[in-house]
This record gives sequence, structure tokens and C-alpha cells, in this order.
Amino acid sequence: MGAMPFRHLYLLCLFTCKLSPEVAAEVQESSDGPSAREPVWLTDVQAAMEFVAAAEDLEVPAVSLFHSVVKNFQDVSFGISTASEVLAHYSVTGNTISLFRLVDNKQLDLKSEDIESMDATKLSHFIQRNNLHLVTEYNPMTVIGLFNSMTSIHLLLMMNKASPEHEESLHRYREAAKLFQGKILFILVDSGVKKNGKVISFFKLKKPQLPALAIYQTLDDVWDTLPVTEVSVEHVQNFCDGFLKGKRLVSVRLQVKQVEACFPSWSL
Repeated sequence: MGAMPFRHLYLLCLFTCKLSPEVAAEVQESSDGPSAREPVWLTDVQAAMEFVAAAEDLEVPAVSLFHSVVKNFQDVSFGISTASEVLAHYSVTGNTISLFRLVDNKQLDLKSEDIESMDATKLSHFIQRNNLHLVTEYNPMTVIGLFNSMTSIHLLLMMNKASPEHEESLHRYREAAKLFQGKILFILVDSGVKKNGKVISFFKLKKPQLPALAIYQTLDDVWDTLPVTEVSVEHVQNFCDGFLKGKRLVSVRLQVKQVEACFPSWSL
């Protein structure tokens, strides 16, 4: 199997039953062909470890479901396997589809009752809700994955995506994110989106103060902010390091109702 592009979300479907020769040939042809948006045929544990999701005793039509979903997610790698060693490696004991998310090293499961009624729309929503990146843009869909993450500290960069400085600032922000992967989730809030005004005011900021950084601890509802004239790796790193060491420019404890109003946490 050729080298896979680096991604932050992987989906693997495992079958305890053998696929028919026709279906197996179709999947093999897809993985060998020029298109990168087809499920990859996995034959051993080493190959499967780069992906996410396990399923036992799923019906073969799930293969066509995967095919219909794959093309809509350019940043997610998909795989299919019937190898017994792969199932054993993931300790598959029932119908489960699990996403392995690299940004916070979290495994998210769809239980058997969900899989029985699974269709392309439901699987797509599951992926969208949990598709976190090195820098994840804030929106009503990604907020679900953000607040279900095992990483309890979130850093928000609030700036207008239409500004001339956006691309360079985002590049530096991503570079800083690499320094705190697994410790802090990095989030981009587009101040040009009207609905995001609630997030900005939530941190007691006004648009003339932007761009700005806001860091938030979900466990104890403590946050801090830092308006910046320039987004640099050094500024971001110093701000994060200070917060991790307990140094805060603003000492504020958020009210639970305020948190829920701005960052609703929906169940999967």
C-alpha cells in the first residue's frame, strides 16, 4: 500500500464475514486506482492501525455505504478489512464503528443499535461532528466534537477570515498548535460571521480589540484573553504556557448558564 497523506481522522470498517469476490474486487480496484477518495483495502494490522472504526457482523451492503460517504470527506482516510488479526487487534466484540482522532488521541464509538439504522446521512453527521483538526473552525457542528474531546483546554483565535492578514496568521497559529497537540485544542472563530458575535462578547471582547486570543478551561470554567496586533508563534506559545502555569491576565470564573448559552454541548 502506498504512503498515505497525513490526516487527523481515520475510519476503518472491519468485517468478520468474507466479502464476495465481486465486492472484494471492487474495493481492491478502488484502493489501487488513481482516486484517493475510495476506501483502502487493508490486509494486516500494520495497515489498519492508520485508520479508524471497527464493525463485527456488518452486512456487506455497508461497503456501498462507505463508498457513498468517502467522496464527501477529503480530509478523512477510510479503510475496509476482513482480516481476523485486524479484528483481534481492535478487540471487536460487537457491532461498533469507532473513529480514531489524532488531534486528541480519542476513540469515538457508534454502538450496535446505531449501526443497525445507519445510512449515509447519519454516518456523515457522525464524522462531521467529530472531525477536529490541528486548528478547527468553530461552528454549530464542530462544537459538539470540541466539547466531547478529552482535551479540556481550548484556545480560540478570533479574527475576520476576510482580513488580508488571515492566511499568514492562520499559518502561524497552526505552527503553534503543533507545540501543544494533545494539551490544547486550537480553534478559529471567524469574527466576520454574525452568529459568532456571541462568542466574542462572551469573553468580554469587542470587535475593535480583534484579533484576539481566548483560552478556556472546560473543567473549572476559567478563561483568559489576549488582544494581539499580530498573531505569532511566540505570542501564542507564551500565552498558552502562562495559562498552563496558572498565570492569567484576566481572572474570571464563568457561570454554567453562560457556558451552555454560548457553547451548547449536544449528545451524539
